[in-house]
Amino acid sequence: MNRLKILTVLTFGSLILFSSCLKNSTPSDPYYTPTTANVTPTATLAELQKGRDLFLGRCGSCHSLYSPDNYSPTDWKGIVSIMGPRAGLSPADMTLVTKYLSRGK
Repeated sequence: MNRLKILTVLTFGSLILFSSCLKNSTPSDPYYTPTTANVTPTATLAELQKGRDLFLGRCGSCHSLYSPDNYSPTDWKGIVSIMGPRAGLSPADMTLVTKYLSRGK
């Protein structure tokens, strides 16, 4: 009986250890969190952060999201101009989302 308990504890411990290592090896969130390194002459840090919040909250509330790297800045501008009104975004909010998705370009 003691061997069964020891084996169970060791197995459970091994699974926890393995799963924690596995989580650390997975790629990071595809939706970058803006930092000062992302600031451009046309996009402030606050604008990029607000654009990210809108993208994740509004766009992500209806469907799966694409990584900002999936499309060019020109493509994102067209996509946001079509989808923004459907998401109830104001023109100012659509600009913020576009700035985030195009990394300030």
